[in-house]
Amino acid sequence: MTYEARDLNLSDPMTGYLHFVLYTEARLGIASSSLNAVLNIEASQTVTPHFQEWLSRLVRCEPNAMHCTLVESTKIPTLFHPCVTQDTDSPSAIAGSGCTCRQTFYDPEFGLPVVAKHFKHVGSGGTDQWSYKTYAPLELRPDDVFSSFITGRGLFWARTDKGLLSILPQRHALGYSIGYNGGGPHALAAYLTQIARNDGGTTPAGTSYEQAHPAIVAWTQSSAAERGTNELTLRDLQDMLES
Repeated sequence: MTYEARDLNLSDPMTGYLHFVLYTEARLGIASSSLNAVLNIEASQTVTPHFQEWLSRLVRCEPNAMHCTLVESTKIPTLFHPCVTQDTDSPSAIAGSGCTCRQTFYDPEFGLPVVAKHFKHVGSGGTDQWSYKTYAPLELRPDDVFSSFITGRGLFWARTDKGLLSILPQRHALGYSIGYNGGGPHALAAYLTQIARNDGGTTPAGTSYEQAHPAIVAWTQSSAAERGTNELTLRDLQDMLES
């Protein structure tokens, strides 16, 4: 599907879902994104300071239709169950102290829905953790300018010139990854190449692999890129284009 950035841009909370394209198969009970990438954030990835920064601005809200697209159809009722910490008789509670509930949020800067999944063992001293699922924006907010790229623990972020942290814009079926020779590093390099060429301005996700600059591809494929937390400024990316 082709699209114009300003026509299909889930990055403005004032218009958000009016510009969200769904893929549905009623017979199979499927409803998901047609353009925006789905991000699954495991509990082990939530310890980074950048994730915690993003998490701190999320706002709790009642479940809505967009949250329902982020869970399996059989799990939709859990969006409405209280946590065991609030109600030991919750349908998601296990033996009075364990829990498999879900909580719903939205990102006020981008209008994106977020679902948090609780996994708590029965009793004290066991596992008690949250994982998250959300959509990536198709581009940064209107009038934002890309300042730097940040990666750590398999998560990819953009920092704007105003200091705002965003999940890096990503197109469905063009997932990002680093540290090997494959599609993920190429997709990431293609987007970073395009945003460098645009001087950090409006850059919709979905840049084709062929537009990736060799120097940026070399970085995304390198072992250095997958170690710890890495940050590349817009200037760093533009210097790679000149190498």
